[in-house]
Amino acid sequence: MKKVLFVVAIFSMLSSYSVQAGTGEDMFNALGCAGCHGVGGKSSISTYPSLAGKDADWLVQQLKDFQTGTRQDPTMNAMAPMTAGFEQAIADYLSSQ
Repeated sequence: MKKVLFVVAIFSMLSSYSVQAGTGEDMFNALGCAGCHGVGGKSSISTYPSLAGKDADWLVQQLKDFQTGTRQDPTMNAMAPMTAGFEQAIADYLSSQ
């Protein structure tokens, strides 16, 4: 329950933050993705997967699946909508790490 409340609090705080056009790295960091998935997508927490080096098309599909609810995870279902429109830039950044 604490994890869900934490995510909701972060989502509420960041949802009012408008990410300006920038690099995928800028978007990844500004949207709070690095908080769980680590700097450069290299997670040091076993609960959260490392995304560095993953296929960009696969990453985009995962974000879209979380956005639509096709894939379920309380944290990601709350966070993924903030990436709408930035999926490809974030995925390209992560795949190059």
